Amino acid sequence: MPLPTTMRALQQTSLDGPRDLRLITDVPVPSPGAGEVLIRVTAAGVNFVDVSQARGTFAGGPQPPYLAGIEGAGEVVAVGEAVPSPAPGDHVVGVAIGGGAFAEYMLLPAAAAVPVPGGWTDEQALGLVVNWPTALAALRPLGGVTAGQTVLIHAAAGGTGQAAVRMAKHYGATVIATASPAKHGTVRALGADHVIDSRAAGIAAEVLRLTGGAGADLVLESGGGATLEASLAAAKRVTGRVVVYGLAGGQAAITNWDLVYKHQVHVVGLNIGVLIQAAPQIFGELMGELFGLVGAGVLGPGRPTGYELADGPKALTELEARATTGKLALLP
Repeated sequence: MPLPTTMRALQQTSLDGPRDLRLITDVPVPSPGAGEVLIRVTAAGVNFVDVSQARGTFAGGPQPPYLAGIEGAGEVVAVGEAVPSPAPGDHVVGVAIGGGAFAEYMLLPAAAAVPVPGGWTDEQALGLVVNWPTALAALRPLGGVTAGQTVLIHAAAGGTGQAAVRMAKHYGATVIATASPAKHGTVRALGADHVIDSRAAGIAAEVLRLTGGAGADLVLESGGGATLEASLAAAKRVTGRVVVYGLAGGQAAITNWDLVYKHQVHVVGLNIGVLIQAAPQIFGELMGELFGLVGAGVLGPGRPTGYELADGPKALTELEARATTGKLALLP
């Protein structure tokens, strides 16, 4: 069946946020270049990166107007030169940081196209290349979690947070999670040992109380803003690690004075895209471990909340307002 020449897609028209995400109906269907594949998108993942790009706070992000969305899953319908795999007909999930996933068709680097696990739908595989690797990288190669340690996980009801809770429990950690009160039941069902109101004052004091004054061995920090200060204060002195992989609440300042006299902890920055590019061996080992967790049943098919493509602005706005739970998907 020949491919159409045009498609529906969501175009970001300003850096004023998701409200300026527009549905366009006559976007040319792209052609794959060398090393690329074209997929018919059946489900696109919604991530906070999309919000950051729409606000212009994502370093090196695309400039409007641009086709939005970085994570897509679907069927390969065409391949470029020098692409031994995947092949047309294969179902894959992948990331293109330049965007284009919020559309009926998108280009993916062939090397970044991960097979959808057998028995899973494309939609269920969303998170496999963004949320889950981020959570595992923060816990293992960067966070060094081991059995018996205590891990504080912020935004535990989100796509990355939920995966982190499951994995941290699998590795034998005690999990202290933060979430808004309406989401506490969801987080407890994932296995969290303690759940704290993410919007309440005194998060650090409560973590210290729960740990007998010692603090958390590892903190997974994605809140940004004032939450970063709470994360630093909640970490165990000298040996505690804070892995920072998000800034949903805005930027926060940390000085050398803070690290010498106030928060004597290890602070580690994580950007999964940079990890892929700068440390491909570590990322390869990470994905091997991740698929091992899938095979062991620690991580199963996702259950994202679906939105129609035209409702993309609504999905991103609700994500930005922290009014959602778990993974979100746009369904072209």
